Amino acid sequence: MADLRRRIRNRRLQVLGLYGTPSLLVFSFLSWFATKNIFWLNKDMPGSAHGAFLAVSLFLVGAFVLQLVIEFSEDLWDWEDEGTSVSKLKLDLELAEERRILEARRLTPSAVERQASYKERTPAEVGRLRKESRHYRRVNLWMQWLLFMSSAGIAAVTAWYDPPQPGKGALILLGFTITVITAANGYFKPRERAFNLQQTADNIEQNVTALDLGIAPYTQEDAVNLELFATTVESMRVEQRRREQQLDQPHQGQQEVI
Repeated sequence: MADLRRRIRNRRLQVLGLYGTPSLLVFSFLSWFATKNIFWLNKDMPGSAHGAFLAVSLFLVGAFVLQLVIEFSEDLWDWEDEGTSVSKLKLDLELAEERRILEARRLTPSAVERQASYKERTPAEVGRLRKESRHYRRVNLWMQWLLFMSSAGIAAVTAWYDPPQPGKGALILLGFTITVITAANGYFKPRERAFNLQQTADNIEQNVTALDLGIAPYTQEDAVNLELFATTVESMRVEQRRREQQLDQPHQGQQEVI
């Protein structure tokens, strides 16, 4: 199953490169045209700028041709799962999961053993929560820095240019950046997501430490402590998912849920 998940990830990247490179090539040409008309509308575009866009376009063309040759040629390169759709790999993964479930049912351990196994898997869950929390904190940090720099850039460009090209184009670009970042920050709420994930990870880790040390509330027999631990951690995970769902709702929907 781990191998199938790896193959699915790799195949997704292959398909993304195969179909995404032409899109990037078109976007490169459009950016080339837009840059010329925004910053150098009534004057010649510098040769260095033309050269940069040309180099990017040639690189994308070469990458696309190379991917096509690798995808449809077996002699040049042995690309794993070439010509195989992602849906077929997902079907193979589902079949493998069904076989695993049937085998697990045949060898199902006792409830105490399952609870002990659940406790051993908890540190991995804490690590996952902390990793996602760090990701959202970095996203929020980059958004804030882009917002600060764009806001400062608007004031600087306004003071420097008065306001013909390329100053007007720079102002449009900076204003667009501020609008997009503000909207994305308000919609995805990376700061709130990072806080919730970090809080859940800290609470789960606190329960793991209490269980290992045998302190309250885990001061009874091992079987009772493991049952209480599994119940508590699952409640925390359900609460975390509920908070994520609330963040995905619009503001009015959040008030109704609360």
